[in-house]
Amino acid sequence: MTEQALKTELLDNLNDCILPYWMNKMVDPRGGFYGRRDGYDRLDADAPKGAILNGRLLWCFASAFRTTGRKEYLDMAARAKDYILEHFYDSEYGGIYWSLNPDGTPLDSKKQFYAIGFVIYGLSEYVRATGDREALDYAVRLFHDIETHSRDRKRGGYIEACTREWGPIDDMRLSDKDENMAKTMNTHLHIIEPYTNLYRVWPDASLREAILSLLDIFFDIMEDKRSHHLGLFFDEDWKRHDKDTSYGHDIEASWLLLETAQVLGDHVVEARALAHTKAIAEAALEGCCADGSMVYERLGSGEFDNDRHWWVQAENMIGQIYLYKYHGVAGAFKNAVMTWNYIKDNIVDNDGGEWFWSRRPDGTVNRDEDKAGFWKCPYHNSRMCTEIIRALSE
Repeated sequence: MTEQALKTELLDNLNDCILPYWMNKMVDPRGGFYGRRDGYDRLDADAPKGAILNGRLLWCFASAFRTTGRKEYLDMAARAKDYILEHFYDSEYGGIYWSLNPDGTPLDSKKQFYAIGFVIYGLSEYVRATGDREALDYAVRLFHDIETHSRDRKRGGYIEACTREWGPIDDMRLSDKDENMAKTMNTHLHIIEPYTNLYRVWPDASLREAILSLLDIFFDIMEDKRSHHLGLFFDEDWKRHDKDTSYGHDIEASWLLLETAQVLGDHVVEARALAHTKAIAEAALEGCCADGSMVYERLGSGEFDNDRHWWVQAENMIGQIYLYKYHGVAGAFKNAVMTWNYIKDNIVDNDGGEWFWSRRPDGTVNRDEDKAGFWKCPYHNSRMCTEIIRALSE
């Protein structure tokens, strides 16, 4: 397959499979978007509406508009932006509510900084697409909320969560499967990601300093110097509390961190990032299989979670393209095409639209998890399409 053929297939998947699902099946006439469809594609109109889902939808449609110029995508992005600012934004204390009831009233008012980061990500992408001043003002306001209430100026990094009023909170976990630790790789990754996107439209000195400090944390603390895998859970003093390896997060981090260095435009920073991210990406490839897929993770016990999650396949594909395009690994393009062929044959739902959550190790479709929901949206797969189209068009 040629680069052009791959770009064409990705654009078709974006326009014909991924985004029409959300426009045709997930628009809530009460406002915004529905919170869930289950693994059998049955609508749950009474499901809570999550900040992560809505922030990601804003990013997805704004990014798709920038890639394609299709007005219907801009309309969906505007819908997401307006709903977030009207319902998710806490006008009294600042920040973003974790979740809403179906009618748009607050359900869980805690402030999870991972979720606030995704709203910054969406708003900054909307600014890139439209130049909208209101979106920029709110994105900068949320940046200051994170810097004020999450950043640990003494030990470095960012804590996970606070109460609505920015007070201490006992349960800081992002999800039930996570450890209750003050600092995590996942949240730091999804703070540097929106900070990078915000820097494109607001190149402020304080934002640049925060981004550089985050790069130092990834390369000096989180990256294991022997294995080059990233640690996942840390206490306030940066003592690691896990032994797991998340191949999906490793490969995702490998390209996001290089993108950050590229956006900063500093040759010394970029050279450092090139070395570190190549090592992280190559370590992540330990999770790749002969058919082009990537398994989810290796547990500290040595056991593997061999599910082929939709988001891991998408991030693996971008990571491979970055190895090919920016690290000069010629065989990585062939590997990316193998991953794409696996996705087409196993993860894309050609009948119902969108992608399935995962394939199980026995090859069956995982319908126990959502088709669309709190943690399942077009963020990873639409970004795979738009990011690879961009990279291969340079």
